[in-house]
Amino acid sequence: MKGFLLAIELAERQRDERAKQLAEAQRNLIFGRQQMLQLQTYAADTDARWTGAAAVALSAELVRHHYQFVARLQQAIGMQEGAIANLLHLESVAKHALLQAECRVTGLQQVLRRRQAQAALLEQRREQARMDEMAALLYARNRNTPAFGDTR
Repeated sequence: MKGFLLAIELAERQRDERAKQLAEAQRNLIFGRQQMLQLQTYAADTDARWTGAAAVALSAELVRHHYQFVARLQQAIGMQEGAIANLLHLESVAKHALLQAECRVTGLQQVLRRRQAQAALLEQRREQARMDEMAALLYARNRNTPAFGDTR
């Protein structure tokens, strides 16, 4: 049983480690989404400022710089979308690993409970056999021993 308890303890440690990995993946995903929101907000603010500035005469050089900046900003947003997709995948992998670890712990605990129940039943049967043997010996002794006042 000690070896089995050790296996359960190890499986529980692995499960706990998987839970930490999932929590880390979820934190990274939240951070990635926050970065995406910041990029999108910045892009929307830039567009709003540009649209407001459109009424003022702008030089061709300034317009070209603006379009280059917007293109880089869109590229950054695209890269962040890819990073979020990767983070979602990592979160999914971590969830799956945690689920497997939890199933292993649960399975080992069920086997342990079954083995403990079998051991308890075996011990109960042994105890019953000892009681039956003792009762049989007492019966045989009482049967062979004359009772008080009995004259055989």
